Amino acid sequence: MIYAKGPAKGLTRRAILKGSAGAAALATIGAPAIVQAQSDVIRIGHLTPRTGFLGPLGEYGVMGVTLATEEINAAGGVLGRKIELLAEDSVNPSTASTKADRMIGRDQVIAILGEISSASGLAISQVAGREKKPFIQTGCNSDELRGKSCNRYMFHIEGANTMYINAVGDSLRREGLVKDKKWFGLTADYAYGHDLLAVSRRYAERNGADFSQNELVPTDSTDFSPFILKIRRARPDVVVSNLAGNQITNFIKQYKEYGLEYPLAGGGFDTAAAWGAGPEAFAGIWPAIWHHTLDTPSAKAFTAAFTKRWGKPPENQAWGDYLGMKILARAIEETKSTEGDAIVQHLESGAKFDVLKGREGYFRSWDHQLMNEMYSIRPKPRDKQADQWDMLLLGDPVPGPGDDLESIATSRSDSACSLG
Repeated sequence: MIYAKGPAKGLTRRAILKGSAGAAALATIGAPAIVQAQSDVIRIGHLTPRTGFLGPLGEYGVMGVTLATEEINAAGGVLGRKIELLAEDSVNPSTASTKADRMIGRDQVIAILGEISSASGLAISQVAGREKKPFIQTGCNSDELRGKSCNRYMFHIEGANTMYINAVGDSLRREGLVKDKKWFGLTADYAYGHDLLAVSRRYAERNGADFSQNELVPTDSTDFSPFILKIRRARPDVVVSNLAGNQITNFIKQYKEYGLEYPLAGGGFDTAAAWGAGPEAFAGIWPAIWHHTLDTPSAKAFTAAFTKRWGKPPENQAWGDYLGMKILARAIEETKSTEGDAIVQHLESGAKFDVLKGREGYFRSWDHQLMNEMYSIRPKPRDKQADQWDMLLLGDPVPGPGDDLESIATSRSDSACSLG
């Protein structure tokens, strides 16, 4: 069963109230009556932005987790019980914390999935840690969440900023755009952007690039002309985007309109940003954690099922939320338990998972980051594009075949994480 707003089409609160004695139960006992009356389900919470500059990505996340829930329930559920998904807009850190607390305390969810904003992810993880419920975050990039703010009950499907920077840096070095080059950055002015800027500058320093110029961009900015004029005056060798959500789309479009020729590169990226900009405007070299053209059996099956369900291919955020639900369901099935500590111990054990790529992935026991392949991505030649979604060319996996998956991630000696 699914209880969600937006694109998820399933059981709604109104439908529940239409059931026998539903309204009376709510009137006399309140919303917990629904919880008490449905012990035959496993209730899982999903929080992610559905509005604001991250909203377009959040909607893909909802579609991904909804599809995973439907597939699991169609196959008989988990431990003989169906999954009921409670999906809501996380809005901002304060609201996300309040909703996480309510989902765990009132609705009795056994775990929470989702989120994109690193600030909201931190707020949810604090509630999950206090209540000892797993939180599998699917879209927060900040290294700090895997560092000094790590939490024994928080696991990371999404790649860390360090992983993204190392993935795209591999391509930039091959293009001769790192050593002795002058970088100019545009950075989203919130937790994720600040963290990404710090990681990008650290990478630049270690590899001989000058990244002294940077502009902070408010998250509600839609006019990038003042920043583009500063880029024109600076005449950099590379323009580095540390932007997020629809900021990336708006910037790419306006950058194209101004006709600047300085190469673009990104520290963070979501496929929806390129789709929004369109093939005429999209340019540059960017990191990618997943793409729907990956040629593996499980990736092709997911893409086909998602496209059939929603009428378009999955974006990388859809991959993360779909995978989060599948991993959680498998952990419950294999531990024969919905208890938080049992699930955490299983995920920490080194269990391998099909992550819809060429190699299996696993969570590191000491910071709970999912270790898996990354990629770089760039525009696909127009004559090679099969349809409106086929505008990106995926590079080879990073790390390469046979290389240690952890080679692109923060090392334990450099991490401030202590799970206790």
